[in-house]
Amino acid sequence: MRMETSPATKIVVLAGGIGGARFLRGLERAAPAAEITVIGNTGDDISLFGLRVCPDLDTLMYTLGGGINEEQGWGRADESFSVKEELAAYGVGPGWFGLGDRDFATHIVRTQMLDAGYPLSAVTEALCERWLGAPDERRIRLIPMTDDRVETHVVISDSGGQRAVHFQEWWVRLRASVPAESIVAVGSDAAKPAPGVLDAISDADVVLLPPSNPVVSVGTILSVPGIRSAVEGKTVVGVSPIIGGAPVRGMADACLSAIGVETSAGAVAAHYGPDLLNGWLVDTTDEADVTRPADPGITVRSRPLLMTDVDATADIARAALDLATDLR
Repeated sequence: MRMETSPATKIVVLAGGIGGARFLRGLERAAPAAEITVIGNTGDDISLFGLRVCPDLDTLMYTLGGGINEEQGWGRADESFSVKEELAAYGVGPGWFGLGDRDFATHIVRTQMLDAGYPLSAVTEALCERWLGAPDERRIRLIPMTDDRVETHVVISDSGGQRAVHFQEWWVRLRASVPAESIVAVGSDAAKPAPGVLDAISDADVVLLPPSNPVVSVGTILSVPGIRSAVEGKTVVGVSPIIGGAPVRGMADACLSAIGVETSAGAVAAHYGPDLLNGWLVDTTDEADVTRPADPGITVRSRPLLMTDVDATADIARAALDLATDLR
């Protein structure tokens, strides 16, 4: 028996940036009649040039709305960088974080609305009207994990001694080349789930964890009080972001090392744990995780997990939904 994606099927996805966004395009194709709610990570958010930048929310929005730079997986398509060049000419930084001219417009609108008193969830809803259509026309709803400010910081030691830097500086400027001693979602312990987050989880038939970073994307979302406990009561299936002992893209291995977790599909499943995770998809190259699961409380299946195109990604999403059906 397989999950029928009727209009009544409700799916919640906890997503970070590139991996989560690309998985969602496949999920749209695999479940065209489903109601899909995406709870987006905001721990990567940062203030730059007087503007509030939400990298994961924007990557999700641009990807689902057809405006993403496909080669990079982030930023706008057909982008130019005149403003960045002018800022550099004035000696205004940081130069390591490149915002394109089209992208600047999104951050200006967001910052103006936030300064006017609108919460991030309302701002995100307004921005999504351009990219995803009016709420009653929309196939996917995007909600930030919280309206409260949460920022992921990384503790490192370098020539300047031990210090904490914003995740974006560690990730983008340093390319995670300096080992992280700890990773902290500053503000998450006092944050509240954004309006609609807990209701969406409560109503969901299945919760999916896409191949997003398990530490600074999915992990940060789960760190907001109330979200993990709500998810634990649902049928939860995850897709491994690790293939053959390495992240598919990005530097998730550096994040896993910081919290003492081995970079393997089985270790990530054990990190999530059986209280949260019911089913786990691993790549066929990680067959050992099927025969010797990291935790006996988690049902593990294997299949090719490379998201080479939308069709291949849709097959992965269908496999996740099929596993969820078998577990319910």
